Amino acid sequence: MAGGGDHPGANKRKREAAGRPKAPSKGPGPGPGDAAKRKKTYDAPAAKPKPQPVTAKEKRVASKEMSESRKMKRKPNYNLEKELAVLWEKMRCRDVSKENRSKLVTEALRKMDGKYFEIAGSHVTARVLQTCVKWCSQPERDAVFVALQPHLLHLSRKKYAVFLVKKLIKLATKKQLALFISSLHGHVASLLRHTIGAAVVDCAFHQATPPQKRSLLLELYSTELQLFKDLTEQKSCSLLETISKLGLQKSSVLQYMTTVIQPLLEKGIVEYSIVHTVILEYLTIADKTSALDVIRQLIPHLTQGSSVVDGDELSGVAEVPTKSKAKKKRSSEPLLIRIMQTREGLKIGLACLKHGSAKDRKKIIKSLKGQTMKLALGDYGCLFLACLLSIVDDTKLVTKL
Repeated sequence: MAGGGDHPGANKRKREAAGRPKAPSKGPGPGPGDAAKRKKTYDAPAAKPKPQPVTAKEKRVASKEMSESRKMKRKPNYNLEKELAVLWEKMRCRDVSKENRSKLVTEALRKMDGKYFEIAGSHVTARVLQTCVKWCSQPERDAVFVALQPHLLHLSRKKYAVFLVKKLIKLATKKQLALFISSLHGHVASLLRHTIGAAVVDCAFHQATPPQKRSLLLELYSTELQLFKDLTEQKSCSLLETISKLGLQKSSVLQYMTTVIQPLLEKGIVEYSIVHTVILEYLTIADKTSALDVIRQLIPHLTQGSSVVDGDELSGVAEVPTKSKAKKKRSSEPLLIRIMQTREGLKIGLACLKHGSAKDRKKIIKSLKGQTMKLALGDYGCLFLACLLSIVDDTKLVTKL
C-alpha cells in the first residue's frame, strides 16, 4: 500500500463528522458559541452603609424609632391611641376640675366618634372609653350605647372590652338595660360558660328587675320554661313549684340543668350570684347522688384562692399574679370568703358544710385560717361561722381557725 495516501475508512469518517453538529464542549474552556450567549455583567453600586449607633443614647433612640414604626404598621389607630392616652392621663387625675374634665371627655369622644367598636377592643383605648363613659354627660353616654349596642355580645367575650360593657350596664337607663337583657335571649347559657363573658351576665343579673332576673334564670333551667312568658311576671316561686304547677318532667329539667352547671364547675366559674341561684335550685330537685356530686365538685373551688381580681380579666381558678399588694391579698383569699357577701352564697356554703364529708369540712376549715374575724363581722359570714361550730365536732380542728 502507498504510505502517503489516506485510508478509505478515515475519509468516510471525516465526511460524516462534517455533516453532524459539533457536541458542546465539556471542558472548562469557553467554546466558540459561548461569546454570543454570554451577557455583559455590570457591578451593582455599593449600598451606602447605615450609620450605626455608637453611644447608649443613640441606641435607645434607634430602638424606639424602630418600635414606633412597627407599631404604626401593626396598629391602624396608633396615632389616635397616643393622642387619647395623653387626654386620659389628664382626665383621670383627682385634682382636675369638673369643667376641665368635661372638656377633655368631650374632646376624646369627638376623636373616637365612628370608631367606638374598633377602639373598644384595644388595651389602652378601651380604658379611655370606659373613663369617658363614666364622666360624660347622659346624651354622650346614650350615643356611645347606641353605637355599641349591636356589638355588645361580641365585646362581652373580649379581654379588655368586658369592663367597658359592665360600665355601660351599670350606668344604663331602664330602657337601655331592657334592650341589653332582651339581646341576651338565647345566649345566657353560652355566655355564662365563657370565663370572661360570665361577668357580664352576672352584672346584668344584679342590675335587672325581678321579672328580668327570672327571664335570665329560665334560660338556665329548661328550654320548655322559656316558652311560658307569663312566668316572668309571677311572684318569686321555687323551681320545684313551677315544675309541679306546669306538669313538666323533672328528669328533662335536671338533664338540661346538668349540661349548664357541669361546664361551670369544670371551668371554676362559681363566684357569681346567678350561678349560686342556679345551683341551689338544682339541689332542691336533684336526687341525693347528683346533689352530692355537685357539692364535691364545688368544694375545691371554694377553698382555693379567688380568680377574680379587681381591674383584671377573669381566668381560671388559679391565682392571678399582680404587682399590687392589695390585689395579691384579695386574690389569695378563698372564694368562700367572697361569696359570703350574698344570701345565695351563704346557702351554698351551708350546703357544703352540711352534705360534705369530714375530709371536706377539714379542707374548708383550713382554707378559712386567718379569715375568722372577717367572717364574724359580715352579715352572712357570722351565720356561716355559727353553723360551722355547730356541725363540726372536732374541737382540736376548730381551734385552728
